[in-house]
This record gives sequence, C-alpha cells and structure tokens, in this order.
Amino acid sequence: MNKIWIIAKKEWQSFFDSLTAYIMLVVFLGFSGFFTWLFGSDIFFVKQASLSVFFGVSYWTLFFFIPALTMRQFAEENKTGTIELLLTRPVTDWQVIAGKFLATFLLIGFALLLTLPYYFTVASLGNIDNGATISGYFGLLLISSAYISIGLFASSLTNNQIVGFLLAMAIGILFHFIFSLLAMSTGGLVAETFNYLSISARFDAISRGVIDTNDLIYFVSLIFLSLVSTEAILQKNRN
Repeated sequence: MNKIWIIAKKEWQSFFDSLTAYIMLVVFLGFSGFFTWLFGSDIFFVKQASLSVFFGVSYWTLFFFIPALTMRQFAEENKTGTIELLLTRPVTDWQVIAGKFLATFLLIGFALLLTLPYYFTVASLGNIDNGATISGYFGLLLISSAYISIGLFASSLTNNQIVGFLLAMAIGILFHFIFSLLAMSTGGLVAETFNYLSISARFDAISRGVIDTNDLIYFVSLIFLSLVSTEAILQKNRN
C-alpha cells in the first residue's frame, strides 16, 4: 500500500505541476456552476430544491475531462521510455495502475468536494432530498471510477496522448450512446442486454436515488475488466 501511495502522490503532484489540475478544477466548477445556476434549465427555472441539474451537467463534463486527465498517464511514459524504468523497479504492475488510478480518483473527489456549497445553498432554498443527493454524488464517483479505468487502459495502448484521449472517448461513446441506441433499435433479451451495458442507464437510476445491486455489480465489473486489461498491456510491455 505504501508503494501505491508513493506513486499516487507523484501523479497527484504532476497534475498540479503541469497546471492540469488547476485548469480542470476551474473549468469543471465554472461549467457546473454556470449550467446549474444560470443557464436555461437551471435550478431557478426548474423551481425545485434539487441538484438533478448539477448531476446531469457533471455527468457530461466528467465524460470529457477524465480522458483528458488520464491520456498522458501511460502514453507519456511510453513515449519517453520512463515506463520501462518504472516497471523495472520493485513495484508490481497492479501497484503502478492502482497508484495512477488513486491519484486521478482523488482529484475528481476533490473537485466534487468543492461543489458542496451548491448543496448547502439549494438546501437553504427548500426541502432537498438528501437521499437522492447522496446517491447522485455516489453515482458520479462510480462513473468517474469507470471513466478513469477506461482512460488508463486507453493510455496504456499508445505513446501518443491525443490518441489515448480519442481511444478513451471512443470507448466512452460506445458505453454512452451506442449501447443505448442498440437497445432502442432491438427488442427482447437483446435489448435488455444492450440496455444493461449502457452506462447512462445505470447512472440515471442511481442519480434518482435508486441504488440497485445490479448497477453496483456493473460498475465494479467494468472497472475491474478495464484495469485487468491495462495490467495485461503492461505485462506485455514488460516482456
């Protein structure tokens, strides 16, 4: 665990040294704040003490931001050759992956923590559904974990950051749109299967305050499969 934490701290520091973290935090808070409070279907337009607008905005914002955070984590090291140095040290592939995953997850968690004033402000305007709010934040953390694991896998496949970003986006689009479209254009068991594979269907249920065991299994399985695939790529590079 100590080695994982050392790697995580190194990655965390690199986010701030390269200004990536500052840019991400400012843009994320700016986007979420603007669309939650000021634009179109904002809280005042909906006229409900609810953070559903914020969760919807964050859902899409994180879809673009997380691939941008993860695109360099393996691609840059593949390009510079530092990945070979890292993999020859007394650390396992899983420790490297876990450290990078943890650093990105903590950054996303920190960004969401900074949005808590939204909750307190909305709660002061009316009777907010605390259960749905907690569930919404939990859903954002789950979907962020899935995005991070997919992003790490995409980054491990290339030595080009842009390619890593595009690969992560392509996989994300598959789970966001393609499976949903296939579910709507088919029927029966096939439609149910594609609907189950859709990230948007899983998140919609959780953001409404409905936490189902099947949804948790889905996210855990997706995260585990992506990280296992990343480990397989690193193992191949090691050999």
